[in-house]
Amino acid sequence: MDNNQFDLVSFGEIMLRLSPPRHERIIESEVFEKRAGGAELNVASGVALLGLRTGIISKLPQNELGTFIKNRIRFNGVSDDFLQYDESGDARLGVYYYEMGAAPRKPTIVYDRKNSSINSIDIDAIPASVFTSTRMFHVSGISLALSGKTRNLAMELVKKFKDGGAKISFDVNYRANLWGEDEARETIKKLLPMVDVLFVSEETSRRMFQKTGELSDIQKSYCEEYGVKIVATTQRTVISPRKHNFTSVIYCADTDKFYTEKPYTDIEVIDRIGSGDAYVAGALFGLLRYDDPQMALEFGNATSSLKNTVPGDLPSSDFSEAYYVIQNHNATGPVSEMKR
Repeated sequence: MDNNQFDLVSFGEIMLRLSPPRHERIIESEVFEKRAGGAELNVASGVALLGLRTGIISKLPQNELGTFIKNRIRFNGVSDDFLQYDESGDARLGVYYYEMGAAPRKPTIVYDRKNSSINSIDIDAIPASVFTSTRMFHVSGISLALSGKTRNLAMELVKKFKDGGAKISFDVNYRANLWGEDEARETIKKLLPMVDVLFVSEETSRRMFQKTGELSDIQKSYCEEYGVKIVATTQRTVISPRKHNFTSVIYCADTDKFYTEKPYTDIEVIDRIGSGDAYVAGALFGLLRYDDPQMALEFGNATSSLKNTVPGDLPSSDFSEAYYVIQNHNATGPVSEMKR
């Protein structure tokens, strides 16, 4: 690979997550743990940890909080070449508070992200060379929903990367607390004809996109209506906040085949946040490295399952750990309980 080429570049807001100590309530705790997170950073980090070259386009405040985030980006192996810094008096980092759940109490999230620095990002400050030296560009529906500015910028970036030869990955990642179903549906429909790889949940397909029929029919419809090449849908069974089962289905238009595998069962959930992004990262890694939907499925399922087992938004599993888990998952006989 050319040293100037990126395997994947993403665009999105990077946030500060504040969490009370495990299982304490936001309304009671006087101590909060800080971590970095954000859907597109989670994806870029996951792909980088698996061994490919990634970068992220975003904007951070020029202060200590921005430096904390920048250091986390670098620690996960993601390039900060395309970060911009906000030196204005209004500079701010979006924050969200996350309270873990315990059955029957569900997790709680409170957002404080209005007017964060991502809304003043300057597209002209992004080096033009990145648009023609990136294999894949990834963005999510969260970036479309944040504000009119981020929506317009995301759409323009998709067009620039598409024109530059990159494949486009889009995770619908619909959030009802950010925008309504009608607005989301009409906006995303304009983007879908440029999308090569689509991540969308069955619930979002049925409710927000108003799709009907079997899941297989729904996945195929995105390819037939918009020209999408790959459609991935995760399938999670929540037994309790601390125990999940997980698998997924990928449809490939080029092969006209559906790919799946047996679920990962009884996953010990330490922290669910970011596990969907970890799936996206694993699946994109499988496509970028192997050009194989089955490998995309297996790495996506493994990396998502692994992310559930560690605290914070960001993934922490490298290629060797993910591959080891895949081998164990596919084993037909006894497997060792210790990796050594």
